Amino acid sequence: MLAPVPRPPGSLAVRASQVLLSPRSRLSALALLLLTAAGLVLLYEPQRLLSSGWPAQTNGAGAVLLFGLAYGVCTAAFVPRPVLNLAAGALFGSAFGLTAAVAGTVLGAGISFTLGRFLGQDALRPFVRGRWLTAADGQLSEHAFRSMLAVRLFPGVPFAAANYCAAVSRMRYLPFLLATAIGTVPNTAAYVIAGARAGEPGSPAFLFSAGFIVLSGLGAAVVAWRKRHALRGGAPLPVQASERSPEPVGTA
Repeated sequence: MLAPVPRPPGSLAVRASQVLLSPRSRLSALALLLLTAAGLVLLYEPQRLLSSGWPAQTNGAGAVLLFGLAYGVCTAAFVPRPVLNLAAGALFGSAFGLTAAVAGTVLGAGISFTLGRFLGQDALRPFVRGRWLTAADGQLSEHAFRSMLAVRLFPGVPFAAANYCAAVSRMRYLPFLLATAIGTVPNTAAYVIAGARAGEPGSPAFLFSAGFIVLSGLGAAVVAWRKRHALRGGAPLPVQASERSPEPVGTA
C-alpha cells in the first residue's frame, strides 16, 4: 500500500492567499469599500464639515493643501463635486479655491482609478462584450487622453462612473490624470467663482458663472437626450448565426 504523499508546508496559506487575491474577492472588497464610503457620506455629510465646520484659524497655503487632500478623499467617497467646489470658493476665494478644487479633483480621480484598476479590472474585463461596450473600451484604451478630456468637459457624465470605467479599460495613468486636470477646469471654475461671490448675487462674476452652470447643464441634457434617441432608433445588432431561425424545409 502506497503511503500518502505529504502536502508541502504552507500550502493552506498559499491557497488562502490565492482565494483572497482572486479577481472575484478583490471585486467584492471594492464593492464593500464603496458601499461603506457611500454610507459614511450619507451618515456624516462631510461636505457640510468642509464648508461650515472648517476651522477659522486655518488659513494660508497649509489650509489650501489640507482642503485639497480632504476634497480628494471625499470625491472618492461619492461626495458631490459641485458642493465641494462651492465650499472651496466660499472658503478661499476664486484663485486659491480653484487650485484646491482642481488638485482635489485629480487626487480623488487617482484614488478611484487605482481602486478600480487593482480591485475591479481583472474581474470586470471579461464582461466587456458586445458592440457598444467593445467600442467604448477601444476608444478609452486607444485614444485615452482625447476620450477622457471629452468626458471631463461634458458635465453630464458622473465623475465617479467615469473614473471606474476608465480603470476597467487599458487606459494609462498619465493621460487619465492629465485629461482630468485640464478637462475639469471650466466647470470647476464656474462653481468656485459662484461660491466665492455668493454674497454678491448681482455681481457680473456670479451671474456669468451661474449662467455657465445652467447653460452647460442644459447642453448636457440635450446631448444626452439626442444620444438616447439615436440609440433607440439605431440599427439592430447583427444576429449571430446560431440565433437565426432554421429555414423551412421544403416538401418533396
